[in-house]
Amino acid sequence: MLFNISSLRASLLLLVATTASATLQIIPGSTWTATNTGAHVQAHGAGIIKVGSTYYMVGEDKTSGSAFQNINCYSSTNLVEWTYVGALLSRTSSGDLGPNRVVERPKVIYNDSTKQYVLYMHIDSSNYGEAKVGVATGNSVCGSYTYRGSFQPLGHQSRDLGLFKDDDGSAYLLTEDRANGLRIEKLSADYLSVASSTYLWPDSIEAPAILKRQGTYYMFGSKLTGWDPNDNVYSTARSLSGPWSAWKTFADSGSKTYSSQTTFILPFGNDAIYLGDRWVSSNLMRSTYVWLPLAFSGTTVSMKNYVNWTPDVSAGTWAAAPSESQPEAESATIANGARTLSCSGCSGGTSVGYIGGSAGGSVTFSGITSSASTRTSIRIRHLNGDSAQRFATVTVNGVGQKVAFLPTDGGSTPGTSVLNANLNSGSSNTVVITTTDGTWGPDVDRIMVPDS
Repeated sequence: MLFNISSLRASLLLLVATTASATLQIIPGSTWTATNTGAHVQAHGAGIIKVGSTYYMVGEDKTSGSAFQNINCYSSTNLVEWTYVGALLSRTSSGDLGPNRVVERPKVIYNDSTKQYVLYMHIDSSNYGEAKVGVATGNSVCGSYTYRGSFQPLGHQSRDLGLFKDDDGSAYLLTEDRANGLRIEKLSADYLSVASSTYLWPDSIEAPAILKRQGTYYMFGSKLTGWDPNDNVYSTARSLSGPWSAWKTFADSGSKTYSSQTTFILPFGNDAIYLGDRWVSSNLMRSTYVWLPLAFSGTTVSMKNYVNWTPDVSAGTWAAAPSESQPEAESATIANGARTLSCSGCSGGTSVGYIGGSAGGSVTFSGITSSASTRTSIRIRHLNGDSAQRFATVTVNGVGQKVAFLPTDGGSTPGTSVLNANLNSGSSNTVVITTTDGTWGPDVDRIMVPDS
């Protein structure tokens, strides 16, 4: 009997610990607000490198359009909350990194021998007439990098690119050569140049990314359709030099990889996470990130679409998102000039607009229930008819934070912005959305709050 009571107590403690753990979610295609900037994360065409228990995401800053601005670095320990650390490289007055230049798909790997972080990127003119790779090095993963110049690898064109570091420390450039196909090229021992060619697919595939899993290499890539998405594909081999299998799709056929393009494949536990870009070519700043778990059966890869899902970085596993309550904005407390508006695409056909402004219009959701005290991700369904981000101060249980809301094309279909916040156990949680600087916030359709 004592053993049974002890076992029951241990089980209850485990249940409490599990319930109280964070339920932070990855929400593909939504506005991701950096924790310290209050703006949408600008790390497009990104790669990720993990150092210790911290993930570093390195990508393109598209705040002002397609021309090169910065290569940005963000950090996270949970893959959900990202903090802006700094720019690895920024625009210079002239040269490869000067005005009106193309700098795309930055990827970083670490050289154990030289103790240097090595950054590769696509370097080009505004008309894509140069097709080169650029190389830079840094002493710290997210610090300042020294640009070392550009070249065409082994005399071949290089457009979309990726990097892969194998278990033995050898590194490879993955590069789209428009005239010939997709290449794997081995880097020199210091990773600063290309030493030899390893494999060539005569196929028109770009956006390459390699994963190695249980002795098998997986090359992922996209067909050539410009900024428009397509059904991305993968190929497998037991050696980088081949033979490689025929290309196959991994997302639902006809989904166009859930409107995204491969940028990186992140090893995660025994499996991996697909990282893709959902490009908006007319306004690249508002492009978003589609991250989804990959499933493996032998060497067959598949990927399903999820509105939201929960990664557990400590275990290297993931789970479906918890159930939610979905309180409507029009049923909340509307004050200080905020008012209901007709919205054909909104839940209930109504949104709440005029949030912010000089009067500080606000919408307050009270009585929000959570079954545990936890840090979680709340989805805010919103409209933003501008071409730029809108912002709001969102206060949860007295703690405020700045949250960004990307444009929604001025139409009636709401977008989603992610709010990561602490909820208390019980039904006394409060969420307030307003602005305090006289600007207009988003029109709010509803919020979606995990309740378990």
